[in-house]
Amino acid sequence: MSSLVRHTTFDCTDAYTLATFWAAVLDGKISDEDFPGDPEAMVTAEGATLLFVTVADPKTVKNRVHLDLQPQDRTRDEEVDRLLALGATLAGDHRRPDGSGWVTLADLEGNEFCVERSAGERAE
Repeated sequence: MSSLVRHTTFDCTDAYTLATFWAAVLDGKISDEDFPGDPEAMVTAEGATLLFVTVADPKTVKNRVHLDLQPQDRTRDEEVDRLLALGATLAGDHRRPDGSGWVTLADLEGNEFCVERSAGERAE
């Protein structure tokens, strides 16, 4: 039998705060066992489990691995606006005039992630 990915882990400076952001992004839930100040916090959401672990050193370079998000009930542009309102920052705009492309954002600690078009936008 092969291995399964149990969760994706992010090193960070404040596990609970970053988990709170990602729980809002993914409409997920922080574990009932996690509280502000804890060294770890886990977020579960449909299709993903993310673990945030507090480490002493800050992020200094671009991620080698990142998440690609596909909105389920809104357009890519609506989702980008929602995530910016949650505290994400714009890292790169790769939208094309024909509607294809993606937007690269960064979370509260600078971890890059991309927002792609929704399934509905891809079908148009």
